[in-house]
Formats: sequence, C-alpha cells, structure tokens
Amino acid sequence: MKFFFTAALALSVLASYGFSQERDHEYADIELKDIEYRNWTYPNGDGEGKTELRDYLKGKKLVMVFYFAPWCHSSKYQSPVTQELYEKYKDSGFGVIGVSMYDTEEALTRELERRKFTFPVVVESTQLSARKTSQHFKYRWSTGDHRKWGTPWNIFLIPSELKSKGDVLTEKAWVVNGEIRKEQAEEFIRDQLGLG
Repeated sequence: MKFFFTAALALSVLASYGFSQERDHEYADIELKDIEYRNWTYPNGDGEGKTELRDYLKGKKLVMVFYFAPWCHSSKYQSPVTQELYEKYKDSGFGVIGVSMYDTEEALTRELERRKFTFPVVVESTQLSARKTSQHFKYRWSTGDHRKWGTPWNIFLIPSELKSKGDVLTEKAWVVNGEIRKEQAEEFIRDQLGLG
C-alpha cells in the first residue's frame, strides 16, 4: 500500500510539473486568417539603417515575421526554435525577420547579444504605452488574438502570392496567435518550400 501511495504521489508531482511547463507556454496553431497586412519600413535593431519588408521578401519563397518582446517569457521560448528553423531552411528560400515590440533599445541590444540571431531584427515600438496603438496590436486583434500583450505573434508571407504594388501586401495569410509549435511549423515550412 505504501508503494502505491508513493508511486501515486510521484506521478502526481510529475503530471503537475508537466502541466505547469505546458501552461507557461502560449502555443497556438498555424491558421489561415483574413488580415490586411501592410508593407512597412522599420529601424534595424542594431541601430543602423532601416529595412523595408517588401525588399526583404525579394528572392524568398516563404518569410516568417516573428513579433516578440525582449521581456516576454513566451518570446524567449520561441526564439531558439525560430533561429533553428531559419538556419535549417534559409538556403531553401525561407526568411525570418524579427520585429521587436514594447521594450527599450537597450533591452533589445541585450537580447540580441544573448540570442545571437542570424536573421534581421527591426523595431516597431520601444514603449509599453504603444500596446493598443501599434500595428502589431491591430493585426493580432483582427485575427482573434486577444491576449494582453500578444507576443510572440507570427505571420507567414508567401512572396509569390502577395500584391506587387500598393501598401497592402495581402488580405489573407497564415498566422500563429501565440508561440509556434516546432513540429507543426517545420511541416508547414517544408510544405511551402516544396521539400516534401
């Protein structure tokens, strides 16, 4: 009887630990959503120059725009997965561009030094007060993401399917209203790149 009690207690602790670990994440599925996603030009995270999204899309088959906040725990969980997927598929036409939200330039600099991203990072907002006025807020809200801060948030753009002129790039796109699931994202990326 004592053995069964000890075993039950151990299983309970493990289950609760696993549940707690899953609960810390904000996983979401890749879903096709109506969204009027626009071209943008933002300052580069390294403080030098600016990047226009339309320019970054050139020559790529698929681009993931990864919105993150340097202080966000779910963004920190997704960051190494994003970096790994970029490194694995960049030579097959996959691009990633990070968009930093709601934190200072100093905090972003520290995060970039820590994460060692090899994909470009730009800055949309450096103020917490921009939470409800940012483009990021408008985009994610329009796709049903009503989390308080909404990072990470991801949108996949297929350059060959985007409008060639004007500010609006697309009116429908694949988005992730939260943290990507690595296996699902990899399957999606491989499919879009024609890698089977």
